[in-house]
Amino acid sequence: MKIIVAKDAGYCFGVRDAVDLAYETAGEDGDVYMLGHIVHNENVVDDLDDAGAKVVDSLENVPDGKPILFRAHGTATDVWDAAKEKRMNIVDATCPLVKEIHDEVTELEQEGRRIIIIGDHGHDEVVGIASQVEKPLIVATPEEAIALRKMKRAGVVSQSTQTIENVQDIINILMTKVFDLRFVNTICFPTKRNQTQIKELAKQCDIMVIIGSFTSANSKRLTQLALERNKKSYQVTCAEDLNEEWFQDVETVGISAGASTPDNIIEEVTEKIKQIGNVTEKEEIHG
Repeated sequence: MKIIVAKDAGYCFGVRDAVDLAYETAGEDGDVYMLGHIVHNENVVDDLDDAGAKVVDSLENVPDGKPILFRAHGTATDVWDAAKEKRMNIVDATCPLVKEIHDEVTELEQEGRRIIIIGDHGHDEVVGIASQVEKPLIVATPEEAIALRKMKRAGVVSQSTQTIENVQDIINILMTKVFDLRFVNTICFPTKRNQTQIKELAKQCDIMVIIGSFTSANSKRLTQLALERNKKSYQVTCAEDLNEEWFQDVETVGISAGASTPDNIIEEVTEKIKQIGNVTEKEEIHG
């Protein structure tokens, strides 16, 4: 049995930098506090908690003098303002590519356009993007795009981890709804690369394994991309989730992972598959 691992599986640079910054700050200050989980991965959350990176519900729950870390997917402007007003020690771990989306929506609004954000309702990144402008429209599906009224001018961005297919479908509909439409493709390049590799591997391999938490919208989207091309695609959170029956009569296994999946879990899953298939050769890297 041959194992092929997508080159861009797992942590993107924005998440990796944010997690490293959380460990570093906790080590220096004893504790660091975050409004919500830094990534949608239970294993990482538990490890960070042990290291001193604590999750709180509000700024009021951060002890005096302790740092507050703003996570990779961005933070709403009202939270930023409140933290600055309290003169809190802010550690900014916002992904640079998410900051670019904030800049893009601000520029689009300054052009007099109604802002449309293609993304998941209530997702932290989408909430942060939406807070940059007045009364944005959030569109998650083509069906929601169809329900929109026609408008004269609009500017469109997307959540950084959206699938290319979903964005294209929604844009095609918006072109029939908006007279003057300006779209900025803000799907981030790590997401684009990972999606491309998964699509290729799903067609090349007998089965696909996507590693990621079921609380991660990004991981679930990647699994769906694989399933659309290979019905024998499975999402797992860790090595213990693997089912040996999946690998019977299998010659090639493709592996990828969501942007919130750490390297060690990818390695553990890969090693477990090697044991199941009695694989002695090193896995190939695709991409």
